[in-house]
Amino acid sequence: MLASDSLSSLKGKVAVLTGASRGIGKAIADALVKHGAYVVIGDILVAEGEQLVADYNANAGSKVAAFIRTDVTKYSDNQALFKLADAEFGGVDYALLNAGIGSNANSMFTEMDDELEERMIDINTTAVIKGTKVALLHMAKRGGGSIVHLASVAGFFSSPSLASYNASKHGVIGYTRSFQLMPRICNVRVNAICPYWVETDLISSVKQTGKEDDPYYNIIKNSPRTKVKTVVDGFLTLILDEARNTQTLMALPEGLEIMEPLVPLASFGNEKTAQLQEEYLKNAVQTAKAQLAAAMERYFLAKI
Repeated sequence: MLASDSLSSLKGKVAVLTGASRGIGKAIADALVKHGAYVVIGDILVAEGEQLVADYNANAGSKVAAFIRTDVTKYSDNQALFKLADAEFGGVDYALLNAGIGSNANSMFTEMDDELEERMIDINTTAVIKGTKVALLHMAKRGGGSIVHLASVAGFFSSPSLASYNASKHGVIGYTRSFQLMPRICNVRVNAICPYWVETDLISSVKQTGKEDDPYYNIIKNSPRTKVKTVVDGFLTLILDEARNTQTLMALPEGLEIMEPLVPLASFGNEKTAQLQEEYLKNAVQTAKAQLAAAMERYFLAKI
C-alpha cells in the first residue's frame, strides 16, 4: 500500500504515457490525474485518446491532460509527444513507455512476411529504446525524472507459443537493466514493470496463429490474472521510490515481487578486468555527461 504522503508528491508533476488511451496505460493515467499530476498521452487510437483527455479536463475544470497521435516506432512522433508536454505543462517528470502488441506472438511457422515479423520487435522493443532516448533528454533538461518500461513476465519466462513476444520482452528487460549509471549522469532512473496476464485486449490479440486459434490460448484464458490495480501500484512505487533503479518489478496475481538479475559467474573476470572495471567506473560518468551535453545541444538547438 502506497502512503498518502508519497502520493501527494504527484501533485503538479508531468507524466508522458504511450499507449494509454485504454487498458493498463489508461488505468495509470487515471491514477496520476486523480492525485494531481498532468498527463500527456500518445497513442494511435485517436478517438479514444482525445475523448479520454477531454474527460480529464472537463472533470478537473482546467487543462490537466493533452493528447497527440503517436506512432511509437517513429522518432519524430516520440519527439512531438515529449515536446507537447514541454509546451503544455513546462517539462516532463515521469514517462510510461507502455505501447505494445501481442499479435504474431507465435510466428515460428507463419508466412515469411518481413513487415509482420518486424512489427513485434519494432513496437515492443525498438520503440522503448526510441522513447527512452527522447525522454532522457527532456528529463535531463528538467533536472531529473523517472522512466518506466512496460515489460512482462515473458521477459523472464518463455513459452514455445509466444516465441516472438518472449524475445521482444527479454529485449526490454536487458535494456532496462543497462541504466545503472544514469542517476549519476543526469538524475534519471529507469525501471520496468512486468505484469503476468492482465485482462486487456492484448490477451485476445495472441489468440490466433495464422488462420487457426493457437492451442496455448486455452492455457492463457484459464490462467490466474493480475489485477490492474497491482500494475498501477507497481508503476507508482517505481516512480516515487527514489532508491529504485534498473529494477524489474513483477506484477503477479499475488502482488508485487522483484525479479533479481543473474549474478555474473566468477569466470567472467580476473584481476586485470577487475582493475579495468574500476577505471571504467571512474571515467564512465564524466564521459557520458559530455555525450549527454552534446546530444541535448543537437536535440534542443536543432533547426525546426
